[in-house]
Amino acid sequence: MSLSDADKCEKGVQTMTRTEQFSILFHEQEDCREVEQMQKIEEMNGLIDEMNEIEFKSIFTKELFDKIYRMIEKKILSLESAILLLKHVGYFRELKTIYLESIDYSLLSERMKEMMIDENEKKKERNEKILTDICECYALLIEVSIPKKLLSIVVPCLLKVALKKDETDEAQKEVEMSLPALGNIGFWEIEQKLYLNEIKEIIEYHQEHQNLTRLAYQSAWQFLMNRFYNDRTLEEVITNELHFSKEAKELKDLSKYVDWKRKEERKGEREAKEVLAIWRWFFVIDNYFCFCKLWNEELVGLINSFAQMLRASRDNYPDISHQCLYSLRSAAEKRNVEIDNFLKSGTIDAVLEEIQQPTINDDIMWNGLLFFLIISERLKEEDEESEVKRNATKMKIFEKMEEEGYEDFIESFREMFDFLNRYSVNQLSIIISDYFLNA
Repeated sequence: MSLSDADKCEKGVQTMTRTEQFSILFHEQEDCREVEQMQKIEEMNGLIDEMNEIEFKSIFTKELFDKIYRMIEKKILSLESAILLLKHVGYFRELKTIYLESIDYSLLSERMKEMMIDENEKKKERNEKILTDICECYALLIEVSIPKKLLSIVVPCLLKVALKKDETDEAQKEVEMSLPALGNIGFWEIEQKLYLNEIKEIIEYHQEHQNLTRLAYQSAWQFLMNRFYNDRTLEEVITNELHFSKEAKELKDLSKYVDWKRKEERKGEREAKEVLAIWRWFFVIDNYFCFCKLWNEELVGLINSFAQMLRASRDNYPDISHQCLYSLRSAAEKRNVEIDNFLKSGTIDAVLEEIQQPTINDDIMWNGLLFFLIISERLKEEDEESEVKRNATKMKIFEKMEEEGYEDFIESFREMFDFLNRYSVNQLSIIISDYFLNA
């Protein structure tokens, strides 16, 4: 080939889209030996890292996963080559929090289930690496819950890898792959003996040595919080042994790297990563707010982080603002958070500011009104022994509402009765001050 021909060829490759380049490399697998397959898959993985969500989903369809299954069965594609690709696909999906259900009902998904069971039953002849690789691929890629019969295989297998403390790059890469796979396991009830000591050790070791990436660490918490859904005995471990509220203070640190004044579509690559990390913490923290009833002083700091982020994200990140308000509403429902803590943390101020905005959507107004409805109902329910404290708290809230434009605030409640009735909420007194002064 002449130099000019080579230049033309190079230019042609550059003008192809990433999805086109990926498709060509994928179809070339059928005519390659294993070494060449591995090389091409490394190129494919590099292309995946540059893809956006639309490109990624357009490539990884049910049809493609069925094709991979047939290629493995016909020995066109080696299992090792397929694992190299599938692990990367799953990790990328978790890193970018992309919802990808195309594999769930594919032939490849069914085959991976069979392979895990078959390999596990070999006992002495079992290939631990192959079993681990398949467990990781399956758990990273699946969107629906893992079948319960597979949990006793998948969970111990992945935890064994995640517990490795070998500081080599290869060992650390395995750890970083196994934890997002664990974090993707749904809300199945799992016996504590299968996971609790191990996941505690992983979290505590990171707290001391900072050995995990943010995704891996968040995934460890996500796995534990998913267990909390069915097992309330984990409250003490999560709250007072592992100090979750203190760890989730990273929300405050993450928010420092986000330019909240810049429109979301203009954010840079690092900023986009920080926003994704914030969303992953949201998923974990929501479980905590929903299920935990134990009080811990560290919880005030966590609530304060949400209040600060609610203010910061208001103009250009409406989804984050809405999520913050929803989480604060969930926190208000928990009797383990004293109402006075919402004053100390600045939450009352932040929610007042939010629902007095000149333009506001129904979801924001709904959650803001419910926040105050919950607070007011709780102020009425306190026992008699706390009457002095209760009245003092009501007076503080009243004063705060006066400072922030009390009359306008009361009027905004009156104007929202049609809205409340649409949602079948009619318990709110038209004299709002009754809740905070005379309840």
